[in-house]
Amino acid sequence: QVQLVESGGGSVQAGGSLRLSCAASGYTYGTGCMGWFRQSPGKEREGVAAITTGGGTTYYADSVKGRFTISQDNAKNTLYLQMNGLKPEDTAMYYCAAALTGGSWWSLLLPAFYTYWGQGTQVTVSS
Repeated sequence: QVQLVESGGGSVQAGGSLRLSCAASGYTYGTGCMGWFRQSPGKEREGVAAITTGGGTTYYADSVKGRFTISQDNAKNTLYLQMNGLKPEDTAMYYCAAALTGGSWWSLLLPAFYTYWGQGTQVTVSS
């Protein structure tokens, strides 16, 4: 059974940085994908960044390109999201997700592609 546990959320001022972590257990790296998603009250869950766990290819939503970086440490079974230049519109609950298989690049930022989800960590950015 795959379990994902996020940490690292918090409150920061605009322009600040946070690093989210997602500890994965029961997940085999190398053939699937992992991603970060976020959801604000009243809005749909949206893909932020994704990474193929075998090749390390990364994908980003346009809204975070150049500011966020997704990475993985396979030895520690941990996924990261480094968030720099945070804006108030980045405020949301952030979720880690995992899929056991790969997919087309356009699908990796879609919530429906993923099977396993963490409980989320809140990020609040004040202006």
